[in-house]
Amino acid sequence: MLRNMKFNTKVIHGGQQHDPSTGAVMPPIYHTSTFAQSSPGVHTGYEYSRADNPTRTALEHALESIENGARGLAFSSGLAAIDCVMRLLKPNDEVIAMDDLYGGTYRLFTKFYQDLGIKFHFINMNDLDLFQSKINNQTKLVWIETPTNPLMKLADIVAIAKITKEKNILFAVDNTFATPYLQKPLDLGADIVMHSATKYLGGHSDVIAGALVIRDEELGKLLHFTQFATGATLGPQESFLVLRGIKTLHLRVERHCYNGQKVAEYLEQHPLIDKVLYPGLPSHPQHDLAKKQMTKGFGGMVSFTFKTGAKADAIKFLENLKVFTLAESLGGVESLANHPALMTHASIPAEKRAEIGVTDDMVRLSVGVEDIDDLIADIEQALK
Repeated sequence: MLRNMKFNTKVIHGGQQHDPSTGAVMPPIYHTSTFAQSSPGVHTGYEYSRADNPTRTALEHALESIENGARGLAFSSGLAAIDCVMRLLKPNDEVIAMDDLYGGTYRLFTKFYQDLGIKFHFINMNDLDLFQSKINNQTKLVWIETPTNPLMKLADIVAIAKITKEKNILFAVDNTFATPYLQKPLDLGADIVMHSATKYLGGHSDVIAGALVIRDEELGKLLHFTQFATGATLGPQESFLVLRGIKTLHLRVERHCYNGQKVAEYLEQHPLIDKVLYPGLPSHPQHDLAKKQMTKGFGGMVSFTFKTGAKADAIKFLENLKVFTLAESLGGVESLANHPALMTHASIPAEKRAEIGVTDDMVRLSVGVEDIDDLIADIEQALK
């Protein structure tokens, strides 16, 4: 295998080998729970599929390759991947997290781990003075999303990593929105990258999966043991689907970026629209950071609000869409539309949503890879 492969080659060949028994180009789906041993404890490296499965191993090697990590782990969902990291913590440990998080992450932190004695600080991570003021001897983890869901806020990974390294604090980045095609947090100083692989990595809205990619081999071993001991592993069928999706990641994300930019530009000039949140727009307050950190584009996620500020206008728009589908999730080839306050972020209390800016008139679009003219036409007719 070539050393120093470019990303577009890595997604196809990185960490992969042809099946040794048949020469199959794609790894087989090993639908087996257990593996034969020649003598007690003597085996080929596989004992039981909760610990390791060859199809999942192929996916995990692909994850390591595209994120430039030492260890990849595939989970039964994105939240299962987050949960695995949280199990490193003990009562009275503290976590600093962005104030704008996916609702499921916020729910896991506040409804489960907070009750187990973990203290959370949800803050604006762009205020580095505030961030440093929250650090103490109990701070064990910093958790960010960049861009965030759904406000499309960015955090400066390099700046945060410099602080966490000095303080010996674990630093994890949810890279779901950006994908490794656009942004590589481990290269920028993070310790752990997390993905809801349901989204862009899988890319076809046909699988629920999560992933961790870890910079340090020893930490990777610890997290693998935690995964094995708690059981949230990804099955072979789902592993195959994510691995297949990764092979076209570069092609899909390139089109997502192109369409996302065009949709954002259209919405920004529309007389009914107030704010358009998209890192690729010069009007985005962190556009310069986006250009530095997201090296090949700005993704396919666009959020916007109405000048009326009316929840009814958002709902009417969503009900009128023909090409976009009103549905949870994101990152598939098809365009999806979402009302965060009623759907993905409903688990966040209304007062907290209002505080961070997730208003009742906000719409979030996952712009797919359809023809851009059809997507613009659909938005245009839905706004009438």
